[in-house]
Amino acid sequence: MSQQAPLVMLVAGEASGDRYAADIFRELQKIVPDIRGIGMGGQNMLEAGIEVCYDSTNIAVIGIGEILKHFLEIKRALKLVQKVVCEEQPDLLICVDYKEFNFKLARRAKSCGVKVLFYVSPQVWAWRPGRVKKYGEVVDMMAVIFPFEESYYQEYDIPVSYVGHPLVDRVHPCLSRKMSFEQFGLDPSIPVVGLFPGSRGNEISRLLPLMLDAAKILQVRCDKLQFILSQAPILSDVAITEIGESKGICPPTVKGQIYDVMQCCDAIMIASGTAALEAALLGVPMVITYRVTLLTYLIGKLLINIPYIGLPNILAGKMIVKELIQNDAQPEKLASEVERILKDSDYCDSIRGSLKTVKRKLGKGGGKRNIAALAAKMLNDERRL
Repeated sequence: MSQQAPLVMLVAGEASGDRYAADIFRELQKIVPDIRGIGMGGQNMLEAGIEVCYDSTNIAVIGIGEILKHFLEIKRALKLVQKVVCEEQPDLLICVDYKEFNFKLARRAKSCGVKVLFYVSPQVWAWRPGRVKKYGEVVDMMAVIFPFEESYYQEYDIPVSYVGHPLVDRVHPCLSRKMSFEQFGLDPSIPVVGLFPGSRGNEISRLLPLMLDAAKILQVRCDKLQFILSQAPILSDVAITEIGESKGICPPTVKGQIYDVMQCCDAIMIASGTAALEAALLGVPMVITYRVTLLTYLIGKLLINIPYIGLPNILAGKMIVKELIQNDAQPEKLASEVERILKDSDYCDSIRGSLKTVKRKLGKGGGKRNIAALAAKMLNDERRL
């Protein structure tokens, strides 16, 4: 390996991975000041000083149907980053989530003699456990973010390190609760219901109409109620507005500032995914919902071997917040659950108590420092060879 400034390649395919990769690189710069970064990702990675060779925004999709629809673009992106990793020969490739894509990239990188650190383990405990062996063949280290994941890799003698969940450090409002109410034009004396329909275009098209219909039901049932819509920065304002106008309800929308919005909410309607865990860390009662194409749903039913899809429930090992998935994702059911949270104080308190337990299970934080320290060690070991 060259003794020039070390080069690390980071590859992320979704908004959360883009943030994690940027955090890793910033922490690495503290340990290895002259480090250079290249990779695939989005605006966060660019702002962190990483040279982005492919913008992953257009391939941040989920589900079989969406993957098939974007297959050619995903294939083109994979071919490009495979070419980059073999030509640039980075001292370390850090694959951040985006499992199937990064698995194929890791396999190519190993064939080119590049060391691979995989961050955010595939959920082998949830579906297709046979993948453990396959991942062991293409990674030099698996960095996991849930403490119970270590045993799945240790059982097969695959190098693994529990580094902690990155959200524990990240999930903190920037504003005080009082300032958030003022900035968003909310009345602190009136209950607030948050709408968090996700960060992908296909999630918005499926879930936002559902949430708005539920909001209209709640407007009729509850004397006083405020709504606020959390919009991912990468989403089009036009798309959000068009859906709201078509439903005849346009809640005030806040782009970004997800934690400031969450802390104002008495209840949240939220898409299954990272945001549900963020809400759990802030202790906000919620109802989780999701819809995918019929093909994706049927395949998932066959492959997934755990009873829940929401991370708060998975970590708790039981249903602590309601999940309304696919055919159960109906405006009436969504509205009824939010209404119960708002009106049944004992029920609401039990949810808050369970969410505190989930937060304790994730530990005290330090995740981004731990993963950066692990990457720095692997870089140092590689450059000694």
